[in-house]
Amino acid sequence: MQAPIKIFSGSSSRYLADKIATSYGIPLGKTSILRFSDGEFQPCFDETVRGRYVFIVQSTFMPTENIFELLLMIDAAHRASAYKVIAVIPYFGFARQDRKDKPRVSIGAKMVANLLGAAGVDRVITMDLHADQIQGFFDIPVDHLYSSAIFVPYINSLNLENLVIASPDMGGAKRANAYAKFLKTGMVVSHKSRDKANVVGEMTIIGEVEGKNVIILDDMIDTAGTITKAADIMMQKGALSVRAIATHAVLSGPAYERINNSALQEVIVTDTIPLKGESEKIKVLSTADLFADVIKKVYNYQSISSNFII
Repeated sequence: MQAPIKIFSGSSSRYLADKIATSYGIPLGKTSILRFSDGEFQPCFDETVRGRYVFIVQSTFMPTENIFELLLMIDAAHRASAYKVIAVIPYFGFARQDRKDKPRVSIGAKMVANLLGAAGVDRVITMDLHADQIQGFFDIPVDHLYSSAIFVPYINSLNLENLVIASPDMGGAKRANAYAKFLKTGMVVSHKSRDKANVVGEMTIIGEVEGKNVIILDDMIDTAGTITKAADIMMQKGALSVRAIATHAVLSGPAYERINNSALQEVIVTDTIPLKGESEKIKVLSTADLFADVIKKVYNYQSISSNFII
């Protein structure tokens, strides 16, 4: 007889874990956190996990405290004799630190992978890593999901003529090319230079956008400097409309102001990170059904290949 399954949530992702558990068809497991006056905290499972498959949902935006809470929950589950502990990390923080891009810096994504392994996690389920090679930082199975299963049906529902897919930078060209091939559309690339992190210098659009409905694709929107600048330039070059699609709505600093004041007609994101502000331009699509389906397939030892559109 297979061990029963339980789904729990860290404090940062309860809004999403509730929807995942509902979609799966089981109640969300009960947890609590004891917080000390000095800021130290201790998460606790308020029901038995002995002999269970334990799935812990926790995105690591504003990453440090959320990562450590996830590590403590993994450790607690193992010490409570869980059969398997699987971390469901819709947004994987520190993923931009995937290599040494200058002297004397850490590779943060590798360190986080090491910490998760040291805590005793048996498997990781995540979505749209900033760099695909991060999967190789783990010595355990990693199910890397793509939001194309959510975004492609939405793009098709728009019924846009003269559609073109755009990448906001050279690093995202592979993603944009995959969408363009699948949707049988053209593709353009924005070439940018950065003076420093989160600050865009010069930008050039490579490709034709005049008379086109443009969709800019990215894995995340942080300060929104790149996407809004690209949208403004594309409209100046004669684009009919510009939309942005990104999986992770980090949206820090001046992001909301930039989006509201930009030429972007619409920004479509997922709920891997909850919105911190409001904008009539932002539309949120849920990942809950996708994660619930993958959890069910992982639990039943089934292939997840059908969840990949592109």
